[in-house]
Amino acid sequence: MTAKKTALVISAHAADFVWRAGGAIALHQKKGYDITVVCLSYGERGESAKLWKTPGNTLESVKAARRNEAEAAARALGVHDIQFFDLGDYPLEIGRDAKFRLVDVIRKVQPTFMMSHSFYDPYNTDHAYATKIALECRMIAQAWGHNPGQKVLGAPQLYLFEPHQTEQMGWKPDVFLDVTEVWDKKIAAVQCMEGQEHLWKYYVNVAENRANHFKRNSGGQAGGRDARYAEGFQSVFPRTVDEL
Repeated sequence: MTAKKTALVISAHAADFVWRAGGAIALHQKKGYDITVVCLSYGERGESAKLWKTPGNTLESVKAARRNEAEAAARALGVHDIQFFDLGDYPLEIGRDAKFRLVDVIRKVQPTFMMSHSFYDPYNTDHAYATKIALECRMIAQAWGHNPGQKVLGAPQLYLFEPHQTEQMGWKPDVFLDVTEVWDKKIAAVQCMEGQEHLWKYYVNVAENRANHFKRNSGGQAGGRDARYAEGFQSVFPRTVDEL
């Protein structure tokens, strides 16, 4: 019996996985993957301005709203499991216990691939910190001496999804994924994130631009496949192949 294919998305805040990897999640779910999403925080302090403008909201009510939005988006994308670590934001703070909790998730999921943020983000240091932790926990999950007897992690690729202001982040995509066939699921998930409605149109535009890059890099007018919507990713580790 073939082992179930899995993937793990480590999202600094509750909406990040939707904007930046929603198409990849929906597409791989359609291909038979179980996708687990870990939201390290709700983004309650720094990414919930619309909610804070509503009189009477509190930190806990904003967290609850963000959780509801993320859970609805996860359902729209077909996410297998979504977990909320509630580690706070602005700043995101991750101690030893939280790291080991994430290592436990990684070992349980045994992902074929992982996803997180760009290495650098001067506008939102939570994002880059999440990726630093993702790499550190990936390393710990590979260690035979960490909780001996557990199944250790292999060497899944870590894909860095697109930051909000790409040119400022040093992010250079080397993978373009056509998500046209699941775009209805992604846009449904995007529209669940009512606390950041101002970003909906922006990420539609990003997907259209990346579709153009997909077409040009798959042959363009020389015979490349058409695409209406795509997502871009930067791979961290070398990819081993038998043919190009």
